[in-house]
Amino acid sequence: MNLATLLDMAQSGYGERCAIGRRGTGITFSRLAEIAAGGAELMRSMHAGQAVLLARNGPVMPHLMFAAALAGVPFTPLNYRLGASQINELIAELDSPVIVADPDYLDVVGHGFLAVSSAQFFAESLRLGPGAAGDPAEVSTRDDDPAVLLFTSGTTARPKIVPIRHENLVSYVLQTVDFGSAEESEAALVTMPPYHIAAVASVLSNLYAARRVVYLPDFEPREWLRLAREERISAAMVVPTMLARVVDSLAGQSSGTPTLRTISYGGARMPEAVLEKALRAFPDVGFVNAYGLTETSSTIAVLGPEDHRAALAADDPALRARLSSVGRPIPGIEVQVRAADGTVLGPGLTGELWVRGPQVSGEYVGTGSVLDGEGWFPTGDLAHVDDDGFVFIHGRADDTIIRGGENIAPAEVEDVLLHHPAVAQVGVVGIPDDEWGQRLVAAVVPRPGHTATADELKSYVRSRLRSSRTPDAIVWRDELPHTATGKLLRHDLAASLAGPGSSRLNDDE
Repeated sequence: MNLATLLDMAQSGYGERCAIGRRGTGITFSRLAEIAAGGAELMRSMHAGQAVLLARNGPVMPHLMFAAALAGVPFTPLNYRLGASQINELIAELDSPVIVADPDYLDVVGHGFLAVSSAQFFAESLRLGPGAAGDPAEVSTRDDDPAVLLFTSGTTARPKIVPIRHENLVSYVLQTVDFGSAEESEAALVTMPPYHIAAVASVLSNLYAARRVVYLPDFEPREWLRLAREERISAAMVVPTMLARVVDSLAGQSSGTPTLRTISYGGARMPEAVLEKALRAFPDVGFVNAYGLTETSSTIAVLGPEDHRAALAADDPALRARLSSVGRPIPGIEVQVRAADGTVLGPGLTGELWVRGPQVSGEYVGTGSVLDGEGWFPTGDLAHVDDDGFVFIHGRADDTIIRGGENIAPAEVEDVLLHHPAVAQVGVVGIPDDEWGQRLVAAVVPRPGHTATADELKSYVRSRLRSSRTPDAIVWRDELPHTATGKLLRHDLAASLAGPGSSRLNDDE
């Protein structure tokens, strides 16, 4: 079973239902299948080795994804926010790519690469017409063929290519979505960029549920709210920075989104302070924390709406703490927490999170699989699991700060500082220090209209954590470096604070 089969099921069962776009002007599932069939013929006529997308959010993504599936080539979305040289370096790693690009990005593609505009791709797909790719059941695509190639974010090293196979993605969909489970009135608002695994998963899960998808090309909180109201959105997925901006834009007012039933978030760590405000700003909305990685074909653990509300209302500190967890593994996924020597750790003990299941790819082009002999994948995330199976992520293992021989997770300090009313954003990093090994430095973006001194913020942390976790220095910044999906570029931040004189880093710089 492959992605083409999922498309065939959707158009056979719900062909005349709107699949993508605005009410009254969107395209149906049958029309999507026709466009994909024509696009597949176009890809074959151009001898594509990969169907590359260089475009913002929009209908061209599912068009090309399913065209690639029908043509039997991997769908490969690229980060359009990169510089021209970086984009062309990524393209050069591919074999016979055909690039479908928004007009704004066509000039970015270097000479020697075959590229068409997204408008041309759409027009040619319509011209070639339905049936061009034949019966989806007859497509010579094996379940273990790569369906999608995704480049990792490359926040700490050169981006790697993760092949995600048809069987990985289909397993994820079948384990998490009931076919045709959405009412015809339901719609999902998608803001994740096409090159993120969550965007790929969103296309497939909404298609299988027969839910209409509305794309927001460029996130802006007021536009997000406007679309949610006008298009009667029932479900949306955001990254933490987006949710924070939406809540801030409401300024304590009602969201005015009566049809919105679910907000899912992921892609980066959600600060507890932001989540608490969002839960209160959207009292009738169910929140879902979806934790996953590119290498796991999206979500592997979920903290559901009931878990969120129960934790928010709990007096028991252990139950309250679950608000900062990523929930429990989804069906088909197993988790282990291991010590550095490979020993499997029990509940409450922190180590590296390992996962196993049929949706886990766990491989990279050029290096092959990194699964161990029993099929377990090392996520690189530090975590612990409580007695009831809730998973708590403490950050990346290579982000750990070692100060005076003590391991410190930056997230622990950041969560405390984000509860201070004067702190809008914060990033905590370790800076080399001759005496302590590393010094703890917090870069703070102040909240407009609020003030605080470095000493005040240090005292705030000290009163809530052990003194060894109190930052040695507080520095003020207008902004922090983030990826498009809200992940703090911690190494970039550390590099900007390190260098000559870093051991004498002063507060209030």
